[in-house]
Amino acid sequence: MEIGVTSFVETKPDIETGIVISHAQRIREVIEEIVLADRVGLDVFGIGEHHREDYAASSPAVVLSAAAPLTKRIRLTSAVTVLSSADPVRVFQDFATLDGISDGRAEIIAGRGSFIESFPLFGYDLHDYEELFNENIELLLKLRESEKVIWRGGHRPAIHNLGVYPRPVQDSLPIWIGSGGTQESAVRAGLLGLPLILAIIGGSPTHFAPLVQLYKKAAAHAGHDVSRLRVGSHSIGFIAEDTELAADTFFPSTQAGMNKLGKERGWAYYDRSSFDAARRFEGALYVGDPETVAQKIIHLRKHVGITRFMMYVPLSTMPHELVMRAIELLGTEVAPRVREEIAKWEAETE
Repeated sequence: MEIGVTSFVETKPDIETGIVISHAQRIREVIEEIVLADRVGLDVFGIGEHHREDYAASSPAVVLSAAAPLTKRIRLTSAVTVLSSADPVRVFQDFATLDGISDGRAEIIAGRGSFIESFPLFGYDLHDYEELFNENIELLLKLRESEKVIWRGGHRPAIHNLGVYPRPVQDSLPIWIGSGGTQESAVRAGLLGLPLILAIIGGSPTHFAPLVQLYKKAAAHAGHDVSRLRVGSHSIGFIAEDTELAADTFFPSTQAGMNKLGKERGWAYYDRSSFDAARRFEGALYVGDPETVAQKIIHLRKHVGITRFMMYVPLSTMPHELVMRAIELLGTEVAPRVREEIAKWEAETE
């Protein structure tokens, strides 16, 4: 059972002061968060690609490369790489470079993203959204398989037996499929035999169990070894020494972030009752003291089949020291508790 963190490197206004920190400062802060995550024994840290004023990480590979020499064992991944509007050759080169700097700890989570700013920015048509992703994931996998590539598609120039460098340290650079929870993306990941990470950010996490089974069924149909497949979750959360303290601390920034997105997407107003409902045991918010959060993660492993849990903190701007403390508690108290319980459970069920 892997435990880690995801960040979108937020730069939204502070809810109390209205101050917006610079992109440069927030990038430096998230590097400190990655270093801490490594020091407290977490398994993975993911940076999400965005092209908006309120997120600072348009290039996850660059941010992760800055953290790589400062860390020893933590895996470093995008969360996600917006593959529909990216050049797969450049994506592969960037993460192969990260793999070299980190001595074999790079990963890619490829997804279509929940924002569309990258399409006009890089000159792509939203009507090609699905076709671009399918074509680009196919090319990305070919780049992983061989040093020289022959390729022809509909949206980028052909490649005529050209080498792509540098090559990664790992024999096979890990590539995951990131999904918002659609059946189509789960089936796609299964047919490709790629690990799947689900954005479980609303409703009841146990409702994702049939999707995981569909993913495994598709993988088995395509001839892949289902026992080797990994399934992860990207879930919003926050940890403090006391559950009510965690909730009271995390709610204001979460409300601000949810309502900012809600205005863009037509969501209902997010209030404290919505927040409290989501942090109940069967809800999608992993907010509380270490034991509360650990038990929810254990439940997710047992009833959904998640083998990698990644906590997304913060959802909006929070003081850096609070984020650091949450990461410390995740690594020193939550992760050991989860690993111990899951190890016992697996031993009993074998």
